[in-house]
Amino acid sequence: MLTRWLAVVCLLSAGLAGAAAEPFRTPSISSVRVEWRAALDQLRNEIAPRPAIASRFSFATQRRGPASDPRAMPALVQLNAINAKIFTGIGRSPVPVLLPFDTAGYLEDEAEGAPLPLSRYQADFRPADMLHAGPAGYDAVFSLPAGAGPSRIFDRPVEVQITGSILVYDLADPLGGKGEPVKALAAQFPDIRRFIREGYVRYAFTRFGVPYVVSIQCLDSAPRPRRLACREAYPVAERFLKALRITGGQPSAPRRDIPSEIAERPAAASPDFSYYPVGDIIARSSVRRRGGRADSVAYSQIRFPLEKFPAAIRSQSFGGKNSAAGRGVYPWRDSFCEARSFQVGQCAAGFGHQGQDIRPAPCAPNSGNDSACHPRKQVVVAVRDGVLIRSPKQQAATLQINTGKEHIRFRYMHMHPSAMDADGVLNGRRVAEGEKIGVVSNYLDFPNGTSYHLHFDIQVFTRDGWIWVNPYTTLIASYERLIRGRGREIGTDPPATAAVAHTMPHNVLRHSARQGEGREN
Repeated sequence: MLTRWLAVVCLLSAGLAGAAAEPFRTPSISSVRVEWRAALDQLRNEIAPRPAIASRFSFATQRRGPASDPRAMPALVQLNAINAKIFTGIGRSPVPVLLPFDTAGYLEDEAEGAPLPLSRYQADFRPADMLHAGPAGYDAVFSLPAGAGPSRIFDRPVEVQITGSILVYDLADPLGGKGEPVKALAAQFPDIRRFIREGYVRYAFTRFGVPYVVSIQCLDSAPRPRRLACREAYPVAERFLKALRITGGQPSAPRRDIPSEIAERPAAASPDFSYYPVGDIIARSSVRRRGGRADSVAYSQIRFPLEKFPAAIRSQSFGGKNSAAGRGVYPWRDSFCEARSFQVGQCAAGFGHQGQDIRPAPCAPNSGNDSACHPRKQVVVAVRDGVLIRSPKQQAATLQINTGKEHIRFRYMHMHPSAMDADGVLNGRRVAEGEKIGVVSNYLDFPNGTSYHLHFDIQVFTRDGWIWVNPYTTLIASYERLIRGRGREIGTDPPATAAVAHTMPHNVLRHSARQGEGREN
């Protein structure tokens, strides 16, 4: 009889193990090997035709010692010192920094005492709105003034972003590597490809062993005064690419790939926090009913983006009339692949929500709008130490993280642009983890354009540029750290051990206890 009951317990245990939640994991990241000798050769070719300033650079290299030793390439040290006056911190990049800046032309005019406005050395692009260089690589934002480009329809400056990264996130990407060649740029960038993805036209290429991506946000549609069409963006991006030159960067010690590991989570269980599994979205809420996408990766160990808890993550578009306001806060539910017009390559249908909607706990009945619990009183904070990417009047703020082990972005939406402008939430501002960057609001193109909530999403760098990934697992892990308790995944609750034991005959329990005591002693 004991054997039979032990078999039952084993079967139960096996069943529970099969139903157990998949563990959260950290991302897998590959590191590229930089060909610095090739970069030095290109710099020499850019400088040599200008004899008046070529003497300021020493291209003699050490024959001994690693190429990562700055002394092996003094010309790069000299270049960083010159351009750091314009591009602060440029020498911190471990990959060659390509920017649309003619260093040689600028130095010639400076030597003659007649330098021109900076834009004249940048193919008419304005001074950099943002340059952030760090251990993972660099990111920069430039803009072409309205009217300076070929577009006669779009009435705003066109923003161009460029990223070069030594770290590349390993994603199961069904759209990865696609695109069309660009004949006009093939001589300068032999492997360049152009494609429209997730609301951006992108130009991806490899130089010196490093992946670079130039991108412009656009719509694959007819030109409009307030929305840039992708066909209008093509000539602007290609003008930017043709002007790219080496402007800085510094060799660093070779990097190792970063393997995926089990993510850290609190051991103690939360008494109330619960959530549906990642990818378990509301039935029929996705495009063509393709469903959600299971992604157990916690892409970064972040601070939860709201200052206080409790908070809810739930659909505001599906699930009934109470889905927006909600009653209570748990359980949470994934909405990354819910039906939206946004392109999301990580979703099976190719379209989705891009992120998650976070809501503060609802006010108690009859609390009034001035209560401290009202959504507009809830502070939104930086989830990590980083640098902000945001131009004036924009309704989204992006937090850029660049470390030796991460190259990742977090985007915040629906806060009021005028309030963010007044608070200095603008390009290049450095913020510390937990620092206030706004309050929960309801802005979407105009005040009251949506319900009160914070839209939060994550992008990681790949060879196709910045790709949206599901932040749901990352948010669960960050919330658990905030409340200091591990959440309960719906549908994976094991019956209590005591409940199994009570089904066993009393004499079997006593016999098992005696057998256990004998083995321990």
